Amino acid sequence: MKTLVIGGTGLVGSQVARELLQRNADVAVLTRSAEKAKALPPGVGAVIGDLLRVDTVRSIFKGVEGVFLLNPASQTEAQEGLMAVTGARNAGVRRIVYQSIHDVDRAAFLPNFGPKVAIEGGVKASGIPYTIVRPNNFFQVDPWFKDAMVQMGIYPQPLGSVGLSRVDIRDIAEVAAIALTTGGHEGQTYNVVGPDVLTGPGTAEAWGKALGREIRYAGEDMDAWEKQSLQYLPDWMVFDFRHMYEFFQKQGLVATREDLDRLTKVLGHPPRRFQDFVRQTAETWTRTPSGVTA
Repeated sequence: MKTLVIGGTGLVGSQVARELLQRNADVAVLTRSAEKAKALPPGVGAVIGDLLRVDTVRSIFKGVEGVFLLNPASQTEAQEGLMAVTGARNAGVRRIVYQSIHDVDRAAFLPNFGPKVAIEGGVKASGIPYTIVRPNNFFQVDPWFKDAMVQMGIYPQPLGSVGLSRVDIRDIAEVAAIALTTGGHEGQTYNVVGPDVLTGPGTAEAWGKALGREIRYAGEDMDAWEKQSLQYLPDWMVFDFRHMYEFFQKQGLVATREDLDRLTKVLGHPPRRFQDFVRQTAETWTRTPSGVTA
């Protein structure tokens, strides 16, 4: 099965490409960058293009049977997603898996959530057999905060104290690959979630235990968080993420027992636990080149 992975150079998309390779799919990744194309795993093809260009959308889906569609947060996210859906529809793509966000309808007013509601609607209306995966916040975001934790003893992601059912990207990629390569998932929407409800303080505590030192939760002073984040992120993204985190702080993003049972059935195993991810990741951070824990 020839499959095009859109968003395949990021955290989740690259893992999806690897999962598809393990299932003997013929995999290509769409990228705007020829440099990123050089870094793709062996066996993964590269397609250079831009979803905002008509010539790209008219050409990249030729001969493609399956599509994994992930549009990163941007000011043109909805346009890019709907251009892709229309191009796939015109080319006769036989299956599409779209990555949205867990419980996206609850916060459709958010700039990071609203475009996904629109793209989900486009996917459903396209006539292409589809599966929608709706993941929670990723475990794999946390290594971005390695320096803050290791050097300053602070966990900075302002998740709040209500809790999120955070998820391992390997589970997201497995669900996507299963839906693309096996039957029985057409028309389904899967909440891809973790088994534990994780808060900001609880996440900091888990990292502290794994690293053998105190890790403090930075708290929820969102004015301070915004000021700090503007040093390395564009203002539109900081505005978006600030309101997303404030939503998490007030309402959380927690899975149901039904979500977990359904996900376990699709995966064929329970979703991965945060504590295991933290332990395994911390071990890689605390080993010297000789393999001895520092």
